[in-house]
Amino acid sequence: MPGAKLSLRGVTKSFGGQAVLKNIDLEVTEGEMICLIGASGSGKSTLLRCINQLEPVDEGTVWLDGVDISEPGLDLGPIRRRIGIVFQSFNLFPHMTAMDNVLLAPRRVLNEDPQSLRLRAEEKFARFGLLSHKDKYPDQLSGGQQQRVAVIRALTMRPEIMLFDEITSALDPELVGEVLDVLRQLRTEGMTMILATHEMGFARELADRVCFIDGGMIVEQGPPNQLFSKPKVARTQEFLKSVLRLSLIHI
Repeated sequence: MPGAKLSLRGVTKSFGGQAVLKNIDLEVTEGEMICLIGASGSGKSTLLRCINQLEPVDEGTVWLDGVDISEPGLDLGPIRRRIGIVFQSFNLFPHMTAMDNVLLAPRRVLNEDPQSLRLRAEEKFARFGLLSHKDKYPDQLSGGQQQRVAVIRALTMRPEIMLFDEITSALDPELVGEVLDVLRQLRTEGMTMILATHEMGFARELADRVCFIDGGMIVEQGPPNQLFSKPKVARTQEFLKSVLRLSLIHI
């Protein structure tokens, strides 16, 4: 794909002799939102961690703006600043306020005036409906609020790409919507995003492309309307029938 922001070529990853990713090829253009769907253990989370270089690839390469970022010995600090990641666990420090959690890494890493940094963080708290909660501690926030703080923390590092790993799966159902609204907003702002998700309705609504991963391989990918309505591969059909509990005629 010409001008790809991110490119994975033949990415393979194993743990203890067990192949978790098998020859993954994926091209992502700037501003694109890709949703990864598949059963638990299919390789979605490992794929995100390999993109961010939290896990080194065994074979293959990961390219960011035409530079191989999977090359051994590369300084990973600048790469991880450009590719943010948010996990299903919030990982907020309990003894620090929401604002201090957000500012901790940027203060250490970004060469930015402290007052300017704080104002920028406050703008994000306001944008995501949390300005009145910025001085609260994590145990004073709901799960959905904590997850939004985790997203703000990642965005304050000014990433070019955001990865989201099942960020709603640990939330009570009534809190899922407020986190998905944050992703909707990022989508309208043109953030390049890759999401591992079980939220099929959200994937169909907003993704530019949906990739079905099974057994460490991208079995099928395409625009959401095509993949959800007329999947071409039998395994994709089986998975969608299972998770949606509907025949493909009614999907």
